[in-house]
Amino acid sequence: MGKKTKGIAGILFLIIFVAAIIVLSTSLVITRENEYSIIKRFDKIERIIDSAGLSFKTPFVETVDKLPEAIQFYDMPPSDVITVDKKTMVADSYVLWRISNPTRFAQTLNSSLTLAESRINTTVYNAMKNVISSNTQNEVISGRDGKLNAAFMEDIGDTMEQYGIDLITVENKHLDLPSDNKNAVFERMISERAQMAATYTAEGESEAQMIRNTTDKEIEISISNAQTDAAKTIAEGEAEYMRILSNAYSDASRSEFYTFIRALDAARASLSGSNNTLILSEDSPIAQIFYNLNQ
Repeated sequence: MGKKTKGIAGILFLIIFVAAIIVLSTSLVITRENEYSIIKRFDKIERIIDSAGLSFKTPFVETVDKLPEAIQFYDMPPSDVITVDKKTMVADSYVLWRISNPTRFAQTLNSSLTLAESRINTTVYNAMKNVISSNTQNEVISGRDGKLNAAFMEDIGDTMEQYGIDLITVENKHLDLPSDNKNAVFERMISERAQMAATYTAEGESEAQMIRNTTDKEIEISISNAQTDAAKTIAEGEAEYMRILSNAYSDASRSEFYTFIRALDAARASLSGSNNTLILSEDSPIAQIFYNLNQ
């Protein structure tokens, strides 16, 4: 009996030990970094554990769901969107998001990341469709530097907060024309730009011609005014010269001297060059000088 009793006691101890391990393992909750632990009792949320470490729950009564606290990446499938001028474009985007309210996330989406991505896909696509459908194709292409992404976020607003989701950003990997009509559109855009360039060139040439005409007219006026001033100055100089000569010749004491000077100037002018002969009359002032010297 003693051995049998010891054997039964050993079995009971082993059963109790195993049961204790099972109870302990089912009551222990391990929460890692960047992770939420949601403790539920009969599908009702009891508490949220948002710090890393060990905690406990009631075994067999409470359950635990795990949700990521880190930023999530969702790659949206490519989709067609239509601009206000009825041009089709292909949008290929991705979304960065995170769970900001785990309680609301668990209540509205049943802690399902797949269901959350489905809601994100619908919301973001509707925002893209609203924004792009209110812009022309050229505006969409020129807005790929970040303006469209900002417009998407503005259209989404706080829609995702009802699911406990913080939508961080929407980015475009690819927002372009469908491959089948891309070349035709590019050719049309090149033609339009060439027409605009020709228009600007013609306007520039017209403006340049107007400037040249105005400048030429101003130059002609300036030259005419200068010539008028020069003629006036010359006339004044000649008048002054005649006045001086008149005063000189009116004085008998100076008249002979100025007559002689003018005779010398005339002789010098006629003797310019080589092999010239000067013929003087007897009453010439210069001839009188040589005549007097011979007396």
